[in-house]
This record gives sequence, structure tokens and C-alpha cells, in this order.
Amino acid sequence: MPVKCCNLTDKVAIVTGASRGIGEAIAKQLSSCGAKIILIARNSDQLVAVKETIISNGGIAESMAGDVSNLNSFSEIVTNTIDKWGRIDILVNNAGIARDNIIMRMKEDDWDSVMNINLKGCFNGIKSVARPMIKNKAGRIINITSVVGQIGNAGQSNYAASKAGIMGLTKSMAKELGSRNITVNAVAPGYITTDMTNELNDEVKEQLKSSIPLGRLGTPDDVANLVCFLASDEAGYITGQTFNVDGGMVMI
Repeated sequence: MPVKCCNLTDKVAIVTGASRGIGEAIAKQLSSCGAKIILIARNSDQLVAVKETIISNGGIAESMAGDVSNLNSFSEIVTNTIDKWGRIDILVNNAGIARDNIIMRMKEDDWDSVMNINLKGCFNGIKSVARPMIKNKAGRIINITSVVGQIGNAGQSNYAASKAGIMGLTKSMAKELGSRNITVNAVAPGYITTDMTNELNDEVKEQLKSSIPLGRLGTPDDVANLVCFLASDEAGYITGQTFNVDGGMVMI
């Protein structure tokens, strides 16, 4: 359940991959802090449900189906957002997919699809909002990566590479945009309770928990709370960083 932690009143936020899981939690948390939310995902039906929940809780939200891997699609979303609310203050690049397989069995399309959504999607988002944020002389960009991008994982070469790329992109964009009062940070979740982890059997879940010092899987709200802080004025002197939300599983 979202708990208001930062004042984002009248800020305008775009959240990609907002139809479920971590993206849905981030959208709801930002809304609870006062932001107006543009929800982006490919599944328009699920987006509408999230939008209706936010509105029923007193928030302001719009949903737009879009393909983050397509620059024109993302640019159109940004244009429509500015036409409606006049500005963009926050971008959360959360959209991501996995197409797992060992390298000998991985198809080229599996590699390309993951790179296009996970890494190119972040590039498209940042490129689309950079000019409006520069015009506003302020902005917050938060990219959702993964601890897998730091430590790798067998059978996830495409996913790990895409998430590692997000960390490099975050650092470069922080250096490019810092002089314009735009911060760029990344959040790296560990094992989070989502549709994917819910499919694991109890034995595997217990094995995962045993590798985590805090002894539990994370929740989408654990990630959303940090994103909300990074989107706030209180985080104005933080940029170019990757923050792990993993219960201590990876310490670097």
C-alpha cells in the first residue's frame, strides 16, 4: 500500500511498464505523493485498471498504450503529455522483458527483443524528454535496472547485458544533463515478489531467501519508495548512481 513519503504535488511523471508489478507500484507511489501520472505500457486494458485505481484514490492519471522500443512512439507520448499538462518533470524507465536461454539456444530475435525494450527503451525515453526538461531547467530521470546487470546470471546473457547497459547509460546521461539541473539515477532490484517469482515453487523461493541477508523477497513497494525519493527535491544532489534494492544480496 503506497505511503506518502515525498511532496511531488503537481509534478508530471511518465512511468513505462506501468500496467503491473514494479511499474504499477511506482505509479501509485508517485501519485500518492501528489504527482500527475502518465501510464505507459503495451497492454491498454491493464493500464486502464491501474489508472482507475489511482483516480479512485484521489490521484490524477492518464494511460497511453505505446511501444518504448520505437522512438517515434515515445516522442508522441511526450508530445501528448506536454500538450495536456504543459511539462514533464519525472521519467521512470521501467519497461522491461526477459527472454531467457543459454547462449547456444538463444535466438537472435530473443537478444534483439530484450535489448530493444530494456536498453533502447531507456535511450528513447531519455532522448524524448531531454529537451523539454532542459527547457524547464529541471528534471528527474530514474532507470530501472537489475542486480543481474552487476553479477550476471547463466541463461540471461541478453537480460544481464541490457541491464548493465542501463547502468552505463545512466552515468553518461548524468554527466551530459547535470549542468541542466537534470538528475539521472538507476535502481537495481533484486528478487522482488512479482508474477514471475510467484510462479516459482516453495523450495526455490526458500533457496532465494537463504541468499538474502534480510531473509525475504522484496516487494514492489520497496522499489517504489526509493524511486519516489529519487524523484523528489530532496534528492537534488544525487545523480549518476545505481541503488540496489535487494535485501543485501549483492554488496559492491
